[in-house]
Amino acid sequence: MTQSHVSEPTNPLLTRLSHECVPFIEVGFRSSSPKLNLDVPLVATHISYTSLPKSIIDSGCKIVYICRDPKDVFVSTWHFICKVLVNEEVSAVEDIPLEDAFEFFCHGLSFRGPYWDHLLGYWRASSESPERILFLKYEDLKNETVYWVKKIARFIGYPFSLEEEDKGVVQKIIDLCSFENMSSLEVSKNGMIWVEKNGVNTLEIKNNTFFRKGKVGDWKSHLTHEMAMQLDQIFEQKLTGSGLTFTVPLPPCR
Repeated sequence: MTQSHVSEPTNPLLTRLSHECVPFIEVGFRSSSPKLNLDVPLVATHISYTSLPKSIIDSGCKIVYICRDPKDVFVSTWHFICKVLVNEEVSAVEDIPLEDAFEFFCHGLSFRGPYWDHLLGYWRASSESPERILFLKYEDLKNETVYWVKKIARFIGYPFSLEEEDKGVVQKIIDLCSFENMSSLEVSKNGMIWVEKNGVNTLEIKNNTFFRKGKVGDWKSHLTHEMAMQLDQIFEQKLTGSGLTFTVPLPPCR
């Protein structure tokens, strides 16, 4: 969205955390006088589709929804919460045991509600209005990055020209936004972001908290075969009849 007026050396993603370039509506708009200086009309959210403000639904704006294998979502969320507790130096709170967090997740006790409801909300909305909502899987985006980046560009109304494709613009954007590049930037390694909480105080989160691995299937390093099967079965049941699936064959139990 900025390639026509932002040069590579001055790209804001090189010096600012991506969450600052694309602010979250549930954070930046909570105060009575939000202070958002948007270079592009682009915002992010973790809010479920059914909880989005009516003004957003009625605006007809384009929505790009990116989801992920529930097993990786659980592991990533667990790591993130534990890191935030460390950042806050909450000495009275120990790391949440993986097994306890897993049970919470399986029962739908997670931020923004049960993950299966979050998925189904955007999935059904995208089926009803595919011209307005693009439903993506993180795994597909990783496996066929060029295809999906071009599709996203067309969807939001900023398609690449043949000249831009010939000049390698698509690959340059992919390289810039790669996990390896973003996590290695100085702002990502040593910066800090302040998030308002309780209307007054701020929650300080180190920028490197938002970067861990970004790997597909990293859940295999944390979940047992039985836990993975349990989560797959839950989501298979919850998503039955929707046409949305995540279950993949598990490796042999050893």
